[in-house]
Amino acid sequence: MYADRANRTRMSPAGLTMAVGINAALLAALIWSAPELPKVINWDPIEAINIPIPPPPPPIPKVEPTKTVEAPRPIDPYVPPKRVDVPTKPTDRVDTTDVILPPDTGTPPGTGTGTGGGVTVDPPKPLPVVTVPEIDSRYADDLQPDYPADMRRAGLEGQVVVKVLVGTNGRVKAIELVSSPHDSFFQATRRQALSRWRFKPATRDGIPFESWRTMRLGFHLTDA
Repeated sequence: MYADRANRTRMSPAGLTMAVGINAALLAALIWSAPELPKVINWDPIEAINIPIPPPPPPIPKVEPTKTVEAPRPIDPYVPPKRVDVPTKPTDRVDTTDVILPPDTGTPPGTGTGTGGGVTVDPPKPLPVVTVPEIDSRYADDLQPDYPADMRRAGLEGQVVVKVLVGTNGRVKAIELVSSPHDSFFQATRRQALSRWRFKPATRDGIPFESWRTMRLGFHLTDA
């Protein structure tokens, strides 16, 4: 039995050769499969060289366009007018550009009768006679309006200034407010002017025409 165990543990030469061959193949495979390291190249040091840059060219000067200057025009020399000697005889004719005045007859111009060659001037027309609107005395008592009740209760007084347009029939056609301390005073004046005020219309040479007139009215509690 011991002999059998010894025989089993002994390796045959063929198996040993095979084992060595396999190991050698593995070792060769490892050697050939290893990556190839790059070779380190020792480069010479780099020397920097400064290359000079040429300066930029000078700027091109701007050429202004040539202006054409006209030569001044020659000035004509001043030539005084030719003197004309007037003859002593008034009957002689003189060729000249001067204005010949008519002989002095002692009569003012424009007063001739028209037969002696004089110029007749019409007398100026007289200015038209214009009158302004006047209050008709027959309606003088109707100028003052009634005192507004709210202004009387408040104890307020004031003066109203208005402009009225008087028609050719003497009645008020329109009224404009100039100043008033309160609207109640103006409204009372407006109602009275349009209904009760009467004027003598303005005239031009006796013909009536429409015209504006300014009126002032006072509202005082003593008169209310």
